[in-house]
Amino acid sequence: MILAATRDAARLFLELGTVTIVLAVGARLAARTGFSSIPLYLVAGIVLGALAPPTLDDALVTTLSEVGIVLLLFTLGLEYSALEIASGLRSGVRGGILDLALNFPPGFAIGLLMGWGLVGALVLGGITYVSSSGIVAKVVSDLSRVTNPETPGLLSLLIMEDLAMALYLPLIGVVLIGSGVSTAIASAVVALAVVGLIFLLALRHGHLVSRAVWHESDEVLVLTTVGVLLLVAGLMERAHVSAAVGGFLLGIALSGPVAVRARVLVWPMRDLFAAMFFFFFALRIDLGDIPPVLVPAIALIAITCVAKTATGWIASAGLDVEARMRAGTALIAHGEFSIVIAGLAVSANFEPELAALAATLVLGTALLGPLATHFADDLARLLPQGGAATVVQRR
Repeated sequence: MILAATRDAARLFLELGTVTIVLAVGARLAARTGFSSIPLYLVAGIVLGALAPPTLDDALVTTLSEVGIVLLLFTLGLEYSALEIASGLRSGVRGGILDLALNFPPGFAIGLLMGWGLVGALVLGGITYVSSSGIVAKVVSDLSRVTNPETPGLLSLLIMEDLAMALYLPLIGVVLIGSGVSTAIASAVVALAVVGLIFLLALRHGHLVSRAVWHESDEVLVLTTVGVLLLVAGLMERAHVSAAVGGFLLGIALSGPVAVRARVLVWPMRDLFAAMFFFFFALRIDLGDIPPVLVPAIALIAITCVAKTATGWIASAGLDVEARMRAGTALIAHGEFSIVIAGLAVSANFEPELAALAATLVLGTALLGPLATHFADDLARLLPQGGAATVVQRR
């Protein structure tokens, strides 16, 4: 038994080491070319998955991926105060409604056209509606756009999407498995209450949280920060809210010297686990499932790219054309929530083609989104400049 355990440990280390080296090569290429590393991580996952897929335990892969997303949103939250986010949410309601109006209907319509009925249409509508907070956070960071004028409004849209998911996921889960509506409504209410409570804590008592976390020792500070972060993430998951939302809210609760030092200490861990999230996501895509849904997937990718870009563009009215284009293209990428929604459908033995369609949509937009965002300023210069607002500083 000891020998078997040793062999298992050796295989685990060898596979994780191989994966990490592959990711390091992708990061080196990204650093040399100036592109975001996300598309390279995704391509690496697809290629390795097709040629020599690792035999890592699913629970381990899921855990590593979840930690990556939580750390991504936490470090992004460190860049903003609760007051800035509250102001952005108040001013971003119109953008949030526009986001839903432009991006839910395409999936809903394709679902009906595919013959999946009202339930399938509702599921696919949710998949096309929600952008990937993780990918957007990584791209904004990679391209050094955290302090850009369009970023607070972009974050407001993402937060609204995540809050909408707190309502949508329990409800669609009930629709798929046929449980009681009252149970779903209760879960949604609890989820929103937990989010509101943590945000209120960050807004009014963030200084107390920062004081409780602070310590002169780097070791104590990083252990305390990561421990609290994981506890908050677990609490959010128990409340049927994305753990990433909890990470983001904790990030905005920390301020002053704590935020500065936590950013430095946590950043390397964030890069490691976030890279694994994108890699393992692509690793799970079975290329053999894609051809049957390729035509509707391409149509949906094209529609989604236009609709999401229009959402960011309109929601960023008042900024210059480059900023508006950066905001729009940043929203293109779909990711973790879209896969979660498709996973609910698979668990309920719904149409198997829906998962393949969702995976193709996510893969396509996750590749195109960062690339379009990288070239957003160049794309903006191709547009007519007449009437564009230029009152805000350029990047």
